[in-house]
Amino acid sequence: MTRPFEGIRVIDATHVLAGPFAAYQLALFGADVIKVEDPNDPDQSRTSGSDRQLARDGMGVYFLTQGSNKRSIALDLKTAAGREIFKRLIATADVLVENYRPGAFDALGLGYDALSAIQPKLIYCSVSAFGHGGPRGNQTAYDFVIQATTGLMTMTGTPDVNPVKFGAPAVDYATGTMAAFALASALFQRERTGRGQRIDLAMYDVALMLAASHVAAYARTGKPPRPDGNNHAHATNCCYETKDGTLVMLGASNIRQQRRLWKLLDRPDMAKQTNDERLDDRAREMAVLGDILRTRTADEWEAFLQASHVPAGRVRTLPEALADPQLATRDFLHEHAGAPGVDGAFTVPVAAFRLAHGGAQVTSPPPTLGADTDAILGELGYDAAAIAEFRAAAVV
Repeated sequence: MTRPFEGIRVIDATHVLAGPFAAYQLALFGADVIKVEDPNDPDQSRTSGSDRQLARDGMGVYFLTQGSNKRSIALDLKTAAGREIFKRLIATADVLVENYRPGAFDALGLGYDALSAIQPKLIYCSVSAFGHGGPRGNQTAYDFVIQATTGLMTMTGTPDVNPVKFGAPAVDYATGTMAAFALASALFQRERTGRGQRIDLAMYDVALMLAASHVAAYARTGKPPRPDGNNHAHATNCCYETKDGTLVMLGASNIRQQRRLWKLLDRPDMAKQTNDERLDDRAREMAVLGDILRTRTADEWEAFLQASHVPAGRVRTLPEALADPQLATRDFLHEHAGAPGVDGAFTVPVAAFRLAHGGAQVTSPPPTLGADTDAILGELGYDAAAIAEFRAAAVV
């Protein structure tokens, strides 16, 4: 079955996490993604991750996470010959994704104006820390720096322990997901207009979007969000210790659910008719819930409450979550039996949604640096002699 982006060529001139993840999502859904890396300074993610041997071998876990279905060309864009090859590659492309410091590609003669003159239908997506322009436009950052800059860290943690960064690079992956959405939008628009597009995507904006309700609340009330840890404004949305010391997170969020919860707990007298009543009685509700929830284990509470459609879940570790039978039904993970440069099997996430037909597929393992250089150069019309000259001159 045809996947959504089959026939679309994407030039992936990105590094680390956000940009490569965006290109990876398109690759899963059929795009021909060609990853361009400097042979002398490859993608930083190749040397990152908890498996030190893979990192030393240039196939780090961070790279493996989002390298499947891509082809790799090693190309030094600081050389004139490298830039000419890149331009020839762009002439065959639908999409370019780059995440270098704003102005870097323009300085190389590879900015939007130059490349759209070569390929008028090109969708040129630039991912950066703060966007192009503005007082921070030339600044650079990583996920955790953006968390600090946007206030995400100060609203995370507890009243006594804050600020705290997220345990996962959520801003990077949210930026990659947003970039994939932006690219899909631009491709859909191009189908109607026939015109290319310039996309300016900032991690800064994405991080603030992750806090969208807090942004709107502060704009209205002038009150910044507080680091409340595992607590919530409503007692029935908080985390509690249970009989065996494990934790359960309640999610009886709306009026109907909290009424159902109190009835199940044989305390219908605690049910409220309005959210104002819940806010006013929060301290007492938390004390009552704390006593009741210590009478069973978190697993028992989860099973009991979910059976009556009250959201609740035991707090789990990542290994526990990955072992959950539910995950096996979602086609979320793909196990590679092996790959060049990788000794043994490894597993990577795929896509966070399923299509009834033509969905995400992993068709090839992550490539070693420059694994497809000769083949791609051949597709562009270079013969063996020209390729040998490029190698001799360290262009590829």
